[in-house]
Amino acid sequence: MSRKSRLAWCAVSCCALAMVLTPALNAQSVVLENLPYSGGVLMARAIQQGRVQIHPGVPNPLGVPPVTCTPAPCVFTPDRASEGGQAVNENPIAVNPKNPQNLLTGGNDYNCGNIQGFFSSSDGGSTWSHVCLSGSGGEGDPIVGFDLNGTAYAGGIQNSDYVLSSSTDGGKIFGTPVIVSKPLLGSLADKPWLEIDLNSTSPFKNALYVSGTQFASNSNSEISVSHSTDGGKTWTTKVVDTEQHYPSEVDQFSDLAIGADGTVYVNWLRCPANGPTGNCGDTVGNIMFSKSTDGGNTWSTPSVTTTVTLMPDPSGGGFYGTLPHFNSERISDIPSNAVVGSGSTAKVYVAVYTWTGAVAEVELVTSIDGGTTWGAPVVVSAPTTGDQFFQWVNAGPGGKVGVTWLDRRNDTADKLYQPFFAISGAGGASFGGAKALSSAKSNPAKDGFGGSFMGDYRTHVWSGTVINAVWMDTTTGTNNCQDEFGGTKLH
Repeated sequence: MSRKSRLAWCAVSCCALAMVLTPALNAQSVVLENLPYSGGVLMARAIQQGRVQIHPGVPNPLGVPPVTCTPAPCVFTPDRASEGGQAVNENPIAVNPKNPQNLLTGGNDYNCGNIQGFFSSSDGGSTWSHVCLSGSGGEGDPIVGFDLNGTAYAGGIQNSDYVLSSSTDGGKIFGTPVIVSKPLLGSLADKPWLEIDLNSTSPFKNALYVSGTQFASNSNSEISVSHSTDGGKTWTTKVVDTEQHYPSEVDQFSDLAIGADGTVYVNWLRCPANGPTGNCGDTVGNIMFSKSTDGGNTWSTPSVTTTVTLMPDPSGGGFYGTLPHFNSERISDIPSNAVVGSGSTAKVYVAVYTWTGAVAEVELVTSIDGGTTWGAPVVVSAPTTGDQFFQWVNAGPGGKVGVTWLDRRNDTADKLYQPFFAISGAGGASFGGAKALSSAKSNPAKDGFGGSFMGDYRTHVWSGTVINAVWMDTTTGTNNCQDEFGGTKLH
């Protein structure tokens, strides 16, 4: 489909799409294009090309349980943040540093004409409001954040560009999106991630950073980081690494963390597209690392933190691997990162999954010298059975490290999953017992796409001693993925 045709399709307003294409996507499985792009982009293209049809379904509004739990430590009763109807997947989350009750999450929201929906709460997650981001040419990959002034930010990919919009009312109304970066290699600015410097003593406090992958038309790739010091009005984009030549190497799936001194850390996956089905599936990839000490203007020479083995991809539609028993359900391996401290003694944490040949397990690698050297991977929660995937790490109070992920240990058939978490009070060297954040088990076959796309990521964020988590849930009665919110209170 031509760029002009894509723009014409995406110009439909959110309201008009909701009226004409009311709830639920079809359940017919689709094999996504065998390309290194993010799943959100590939699914948007499949819809635009007519390979995925949207047809009426039955929404199932839920009652809202209280998001409280006593006594601590305890797990919240989960509730649905998204609006139901069409599928919603890929879920970031942020908390307002000026008001911990103000939360913002979002997703690839197929209720929105632009496939970009965001959900804000002013009461700690008990109730949520919904907004579709304005603009045209939406291709998913939602990002969210708050700055120290309480300004909310939300964005993603539109017309192959990174875009970001701001809100002064906690995320209920967003302004016109601003272009963060156009494609540096001419084809696509893909898989963005937003991080904001919330360190009050940092020389770059309130600076906004958006990392991502720049793709050429021949699938060559490179990682870039854009930064803004004026609240997202203007942006400067810098390349982190050299251009990687496809299919020898592919760069993708970056994440950002910011130290107390304003140092910005970026990790990403680099994999060879020479697996059995002509992509990165079932190959060994490197988890790359770089950092900037001058507000994103220059970056250190990339180095390797650890290696991972990616899941096999027998269908050839997952590119980075697919979930066992669901051979079209693509699974990314985003190296989520977090940092505590600053300078040469900063502790940097990176969470990944690796395929053992029998099961996928979540691991954490740690640097205690600001990323100069890295320790051996530590298994967060040794799986006896059941795959672990879509991991995320963040640092909490007192140096605690929290890791969350999706886990299939409680299904003997290794198909259904639950969100899990584990906490380390030992600087990532060891973890306490893993616990489920929800007793409900989700079925990937009910993702809204017949078991072919449940998103590329889900996340969590700390707020004091509380972990606020979001994940793709298929148990809410909508016959597809929805953005589910839950968490745990430590004390």
